[in-house]
Amino acid sequence: MNTKDERDLARKIASRLDLGTSTLRQGTAYRLQSARQAAMARMTELAQGSTTPLTQPSGVLASSAGTLGSSSRTRSWLTDYRLWLAVLAIAGGIYVYDYWTILQQASEIAELDSALLGADIPFDALLDKGFENWLNRSSQ
Repeated sequence: MNTKDERDLARKIASRLDLGTSTLRQGTAYRLQSARQAAMARMTELAQGSTTPLTQPSGVLASSAGTLGSSSRTRSWLTDYRLWLAVLAIAGGIYVYDYWTILQQASEIAELDSALLGADIPFDALLDKGFENWLNRSSQ
């Protein structure tokens, strides 16, 4: 774009922005004016060759940075309910998984017991200390 087109575009944007300023509260308009003045002062400093980085606020902008950029209330990460909800969901998942594995183990043990008791093995053989030897002999 050439400079005439850029100036024309800037005038159009400024006129459009001026239409909307009538509905702003006085405090908001003052903060915007202060921020604009600080930005203009910073631009003149940059034009004169200042080496201060742009990331550090200066002048009026620094005093109003708390009201422009962040909310007035701050919350600790410990009081955030989403964190505790996630911790609760993870702990509940671990509990349910542990409970399910215990039920699976109990089911496997019950199945093994019913298979042993339902087989054609004499009951005395189950109580005998040499039962393992008898099983080994009968399986061969």
